[in-house]
Amino acid sequence: MATCPSGHTSEATDYCDVCGLPIPAGGGAGPPSEPQPVVEPGPDVPQPVVPTETTCPNCQAVNPENALFCEACGYDFTTGQPPRQPSPLDLGVPVDTDPPTAETPTAAPSIAPPLADAWVAEVWIDPDWYADQDSRDPLPSAGVPVVVPLKTTSILVGRTSRSRNIHPDIDLTTDNGISRRHCQFTTDGKRWWVEDLGSSNGTYVGGPVGPVPTTPLAPGEKREIAPDERVYLGAWSRIVIRKASPGEVG
Repeated sequence: MATCPSGHTSEATDYCDVCGLPIPAGGGAGPPSEPQPVVEPGPDVPQPVVPTETTCPNCQAVNPENALFCEACGYDFTTGQPPRQPSPLDLGVPVDTDPPTAETPTAAPSIAPPLADAWVAEVWIDPDWYADQDSRDPLPSAGVPVVVPLKTTSILVGRTSRSRNIHPDIDLTTDNGISRRHCQFTTDGKRWWVEDLGSSNGTYVGGPVGPVPTTPLAPGEKREIAPDERVYLGAWSRIVIRKASPGEVG
């Protein structure tokens, strides 16, 4: 009789009659495996490592121990670099590229004579003019025209620059296609003229209806503006000079 590795008694000496396991040479089962000792937890027995958490020193948010960046604020756990603060450009806020300095002068009052009658400038975002320009800036919502009261006989149109002490009467800072000193309106009290001041993108005069103009004014040329004619400039700006309606000028 032979004994298989499982301990069965078998008449066959090659394979067990009960379980079919091969029987070792000599017909004996191998030495029984010794039971593994059970180790009870104790102070000298290493315990399994349990993942811990890490508190962000910048915002106090709790993160996994192996996190490289804080999930809440972006703090870099590896280098200790605090998260980058969003700039005004990231938030879509127009930025004055000429920030004020300690020597920035204050705006001087206009020396042009005041207007005897009430006039206003209607400033509008014109989608047709924008479509004709090669601008990469997104078109803002057109909405309703902005009415700008005109106070003097000489009106500067441009973008504010505090360091250069440029404070236009019609401020088109949000339109990046506008130069700092773009153009100027002048009047004798009854008629109006427009003059391009050497702007980068030109000043155009178009009729009250019809397609947008394609030929800019020559720098320094004064062009009379007929009633209801439109002045186009920048990436999307359109200006119409007209007499104020009752209640538009306080």
